[in-house]
Amino acid sequence: MNAPFTLAAEGLPRRPFTVKQVLRMVEMGVIGHDERFELIGGGIAPVSPKGIRHEIIKAWIIETLVRGLPKHLQTVPETTFYLSDDTFIEPDFVVYPRGKLAELSPQSCLLAIEIGDSSLAYDLGRKAEIYAQFGIGELWVINARTLVTCVHRDPVDDRYGSVEDVEAGMALTPLRIPELSIDLAGIDL
Repeated sequence: MNAPFTLAAEGLPRRPFTVKQVLRMVEMGVIGHDERFELIGGGIAPVSPKGIRHEIIKAWIIETLVRGLPKHLQTVPETTFYLSDDTFIEPDFVVYPRGKLAELSPQSCLLAIEIGDSSLAYDLGRKAEIYAQFGIGELWVINARTLVTCVHRDPVDDRYGSVEDVEAGMALTPLRIPELSIDLAGIDL
């Protein structure tokens, strides 16, 4: 079988994988169950380790979302979000209709949240492009150092038509969840 090649960042050819192949590699032990990575366009991309600020912010957001989401919605942290046959990502959070995690899609994802610490440049750059490419309607990237949230909306091709920085102390309200309001100034770092 002749599988197509893709080019890696340094321009060298790489063989792309499908989601199915990667899941089989995990099942067979080729890739460890505890390894953290995403599959982007067929390429396996390691995910940066999380620092304590990331974890403190994540814990606060879990509590805030669980308390603040309307009953017809749910959230889950760090789920594997399958976007295509050769791409999956692991957002820090997704918000979706209750009971519909198995059917999570770009259309049913009401909000995706990334907490950027060591991964901030990637989350604001290439990863935001991936979210836009697949039509995720709203992405928040929280800077773990400053608590400024970069709110991305209106995906067009591989970019967002609207990108706005929101300072901690200002309310964050998702367009598709107007009854939810979050203020990161409440985080005790």
